[in-house]
Amino acid sequence: MLELVNLSNFSSDMEMIHNSPACLEAFLNHHHLDGLEMMFCAPWDRHVHRREWIQGVHLRFWPNWLDFWRGDRQALLREFPNEAAIAAYYGGQTRETWLAVYRENIRLAVQSGAKYLVYHVSHARLSELYNWKFNASDREVIEATVEVVNELASEIPENVTLLFENLWWPGLTLTDSKQVPFLLEGVRHANVGIMLDTGHLMNTNSRLRTQEEGVAYILHILSQLGDNKRYVKGIHLHHSLSGEYIDNTRNAEASSDLTIEQIMSHVMKIDQHLPFSTSEAWRIVDYVQPEYLVHEFLNTSLNGWVNNLLCQQQALKSSID
Repeated sequence: MLELVNLSNFSSDMEMIHNSPACLEAFLNHHHLDGLEMMFCAPWDRHVHRREWIQGVHLRFWPNWLDFWRGDRQALLREFPNEAAIAAYYGGQTRETWLAVYRENIRLAVQSGAKYLVYHVSHARLSELYNWKFNASDREVIEATVEVVNELASEIPENVTLLFENLWWPGLTLTDSKQVPFLLEGVRHANVGIMLDTGHLMNTNSRLRTQEEGVAYILHILSQLGDNKRYVKGIHLHHSLSGEYIDNTRNAEASSDLTIEQIMSHVMKIDQHLPFSTSEAWRIVDYVQPEYLVHEFLNTSLNGWVNNLLCQQQALKSSID
């Protein structure tokens, strides 16, 4: 098992490591980490994020994409102010221009030496992030995901694993075990699996109030997968206990003048990305036996990153000891 952390090359993450490969190397070595799961938001600077550190790459994602893929302009214009805003969001007006953005992201990931790629399987319109009145079903999102991935599959080398990540919006939530083989057997890339995101799975159950309840729920859902559990090849390890916030805001209506900062604040109140502090978390790792364990947090400072990582590593270590 490789023990990793997530990192992007967005400006705030670059500032967090002082734009310094020496700082990043010291961090990885000090915490006995095997490398990075990167997200490329800009061209790859191989001097800062060295190839030998990059084990995986989280591909770019668009929370709201199904209407664009279907060519539903009326639905899009209810979400975006005009055609120019649509083109700016998706990189163009057509499926092919959007796929070209994906292809370039995949090529960059392959060039960086990634052994695996992570692909989000979910869709939700802006209004649905608040009211939870989803227009698309899990199956519809997964069917469309298969279509998109099959357009991109030729860009992914056979020896690179494509891992599909669960979310709490419609798509791959993991709460319906039948959707897993439908997804994995539908894509044309043979080397596939699941990246289990523990916090995202906890977000599907608003009744959870403690980390221990979260662990028990995750293990229950995994047990329902049966033989398909073998496809869980990686874990994004963190927790979210946002059930009260979800229940209190579930029927809210999204204002038409929300800023991206307000939207992200709302999403992050649901998807907290907090470190596990209970030794029970080791039960998830032990049950899955993943190839990749990613300590995935939302970091705003180097000190905060260190504290989150130490907390979760100590929780895992205390169980083993």
